[in-house]
Amino acid sequence: MVDKIKIDVVSDVVCPWCIIGYRNLEQAIAELGLQDRVEIEWQPFELNPDMPAEGENLSAHSARKYGSTPESSAQFRLDMAARGAEVDFKFDYFKEMKIVNTRDCHVLLEYAKEFNLQTELKLRLFAAFFTEHKDVSDRAVLAKEAEAVGLNVEAAMAKLEDDSCLKEIQETEAQWHQMGVSSVPTVVVNRKSAIAGAHPVEGFKQLLQSAI
Repeated sequence: MVDKIKIDVVSDVVCPWCIIGYRNLEQAIAELGLQDRVEIEWQPFELNPDMPAEGENLSAHSARKYGSTPESSAQFRLDMAARGAEVDFKFDYFKEMKIVNTRDCHVLLEYAKEFNLQTELKLRLFAAFFTEHKDVSDRAVLAKEAEAVGLNVEAAMAKLEDDSCLKEIQETEAQWHQMGVSSVPTVVVNRKSAIAGAHPVEGFKQLLQSAI
């Protein structure tokens, strides 16, 4: 019998499926009564590592990257809003919404891990981006979100100026790519088994049960 179950969640904070997948994983953990046996660590993945500082309008980005039409994009937003409601998360898409660079987010998430605040910060960043119309590439925004979860703002912001922290994130991302992670969310249990995608609760329960 395994005492602790280590779960790595590889994701990006601008990925809508990542918060939906996490909510389902969270419910699976609760339904199996594993809350005290699970250790979750968020791992970095940049959906758009080359995204410039100014970001890109979401509709234009969807059309360029995925070939979305205005109609399919509008339908996707409606579908995500409905799916979000099912897991108690609000997606509030808006016309001027932009996809932004998330590298600083991942640096801060790595720092938050030192204080056991990684999940709190991750959820805060999901809400900031998808619900509250905030630019999570803006360091002033990040400073406020870091403060909101109880991190030392000055120390947190210093991490964003430290090239070694940035290099560490890029190296970690590269390692996950080398292990075969090519889409998010990817949930890895005890570094032995994994599933990619925002699976329903039952799918995550099966994954967890294989570990216990």
